Amino acid sequence: MGRVKVKLDKELYQKIEKVAETAGYSSPQEFIIHILEKEINHFEGADSEEEIKKRLKGLGYIS
Repeated sequence: MGRVKVKLDKELYQKIEKVAETAGYSSPQEFIIHILEKEINHFEGADSEEEIKKRLKGLGYIS
């Protein structure tokens, strides 16, 4: 599997570093991957774009 770089504000990354360390993750990257995988699981099984939008609304990501 290849890698993709994502740019984050330095302030946000510093917060991620603190949380990851406190929570016992081996790195900020491990924490970020865990959080993203957890959030993506909310949308697995969605059959359409409309279903994804409905789930996003339910989670409070969009209005």
